[in-house]
This record gives sequence, C-alpha cells and structure tokens, in this order.
Amino acid sequence: MQISVLLALLVSTASSHVINPHAPQARAPAPALAPAPQYRPITASQAGPAIPASTGYYTESFGGGAYMVTDGSYQALFLVSTEGVIVVDCPPTIGMKLIYAIGNVTDQPITHLVYSHSHADHIGGAVLLVNRTQDYGKDNENGKGGRREEIVTIAHAETARLLSQVADPNRPTPQKTFRDTYTLRSGNQTLELSYKGQNHLDGNIFIFAPQQKVLMLVDVVYPGWTPFSRLGQVMNVPGFIAAHDQILDEYNFEHFVGGHLDRSGVRADVEIQREYVRDLYDNCAETIRLSATDDPVLGAANVLGPVAALNPENPWAAFDVYLKVTSEYCANLTNAKWIDRLAGSDVFQVENAETMIESLRIDYGVLGPFANT
Repeated sequence: MQISVLLALLVSTASSHVINPHAPQARAPAPALAPAPQYRPITASQAGPAIPASTGYYTESFGGGAYMVTDGSYQALFLVSTEGVIVVDCPPTIGMKLIYAIGNVTDQPITHLVYSHSHADHIGGAVLLVNRTQDYGKDNENGKGGRREEIVTIAHAETARLLSQVADPNRPTPQKTFRDTYTLRSGNQTLELSYKGQNHLDGNIFIFAPQQKVLMLVDVVYPGWTPFSRLGQVMNVPGFIAAHDQILDEYNFEHFVGGHLDRSGVRADVEIQREYVRDLYDNCAETIRLSATDDPVLGAANVLGPVAALNPENPWAAFDVYLKVTSEYCANLTNAKWIDRLAGSDVFQVENAETMIESLRIDYGVLGPFANT
C-alpha cells in the first residue's frame, strides 16, 4: 500500500472517530480478568491448625504464659506476667481478635507493646491497643486496683525513625527505643530484644523469651513454606541470609514465631529454610554463570541480541528480558527439589529467584555477562 493511501485511510478513520466533548460519553469496557490461577494444593502435612470460623483466630500456648495468636495469615505473640500482658506486634488483620484472645486467657491488663519492625502489616493495629486505656481489676498486692494505665510501646531506634517519615496514626511513635539490646522485665516474665543489623529491613529485631524458649523474628523464616514474594520484600539479602545462622547459632529455642501463616515453627523449620536459601543462592549463581557463556538458552548473546536489535535505544528492554529468562530458569531449578518440600513453592519462586539474582549481581559482585571486559 502506498504511503499516501495509508495516510488517507488513517485520516479517514480518525475523522470518523472524533469525539464530541459535549456529548455524554459511554464508559469504556473494563478489561477482562485473567482466569484465576490454579496452584499446587497444600497437603494435609503442610497445613497448620484449622482457624475456627466462629472466632477467626487460633491461639497456641507455648507454656509458661507465652502464647501465639494467628488468623491464618499473620501472627502476634503475647506473654502473661504477674504485672500484666506483654504483646509483640498487632497485625491489623487480627486487630481486635488479639484483644479477645488475650481476654480469653487472662484478665490482666496489657502493659507493653513491642514493635518487631515498622511495617504496617504487622503493627498497623497498634492504635487499637495504644489508645485503649484499661481498668485494673480488684485491688492487688501492688495497689493497682482501679487505676487506669497506658500501654508502653517499645521498638528499635530505626523503627522509630522509619515511622517518623510517614506519620501513620495507626502506628504511634514508640515511647522507648534502643540501639543494640533491651531487656524487658515485667513481673515474672522476661523478653530479650536484640538488633543484629539489617535483614528484612532496618530495625527488624530478634525477640526471645528465654524461660519458654520462644524466639520471634518476623518476615525472615516462614515455617513449612517458601518465603513470601521477593524473599519477604527483603531490603538486605546478605543480612537475610545471615539471619538464619544467627537464629540457629545464637539462640537455644524450641518454638519459633515468624509473623506469618498458620503455625509456629521449630529448629528444624529454620534449618530447612536455610537449606532452601542456600540452594536458591547456588542455583542463581550458576544461572548467572551460564548467562556469560554461549549457552543456547541463557547465553547473553542469544538472550540480549534480538531484544537489543528491536529496541536499539532502550537498554531497559534487554535487561528486563535477561532478568525474566534467568529468574524463570533459576526458579525451575529450585522447584525441581523444593516443590514437594515447602508449601507454596510454585507461587513466588520466580520473584524470589529474581531478588536473589539481583543481590548476587549488585551485592556479591557475581556479574556474569556484565563483568569487566
């Protein structure tokens, strides 16, 4: 078709579709939704305790006054002492159910709220506790009968800094902060808080109840499951990897609370995830190595060349294809071993592989085809 004919056709078509700005406009049809994906079923051995429909939460006792509350997706921890209740995190999805769970165990007031870190999905319900003053019950030996007490909030200094940037009323600024360690003692309960550097993000702390041997570290280990997308939206992959050794080498724990899903974990769960993370690391490193060769599937010339030819002025295009091809390849390698060992391996494996590949490239210096020439 001659150019003049094509231009005439385009002008004719465009003029027939001129919109009268004064005429009522029909709403554009909504795009069709993609079919709901069907993932690998969760087996009975992988599933945690059933969440009662009547309450919407499940409470697990670790003994010695320590309890975990979960709604199936998020978790909180609380300890009942002779002075009151220490709460760690208040996810908004649990919200008031956490207060009900505590009330079904004790009539002691909540005295302390510890923030594991700054993210709203774990402490976005803090306002429900902090703004809720409580009446103590009958007079006791401490002379507190009838008084109304405020809840003391505690977090790492980095958590306070991050919260100050957003001024979210649902996450009040913590009243007490610390840098390295903080020991919280309330009545007959002790909680040891420790910051070992950035892992999931700045300010994410280790929380240990030594009497009950309960350790809580949020958004790092997901007992029985593959980590959430992008390794739990991790900010520091080397710190995330190191946290597994810190858990196993520095704490004598029997129960582990990871902040997500429907069950707590044990040492074996942390050991299994450490093995998974090491495999993911090795598979991604091998994938990057192959991309620096003339491999017919992963070789950079085969992957990048055609895309660069079609998009000569857009370097993002070639790199986008490189990340997608290498991430999918690494995910397939990893799933070959882990699809039957960890629940949800087929859901976020590509995203987790991409996160590891990028960390290998920019944190560890495993550059593959982008190394010095």
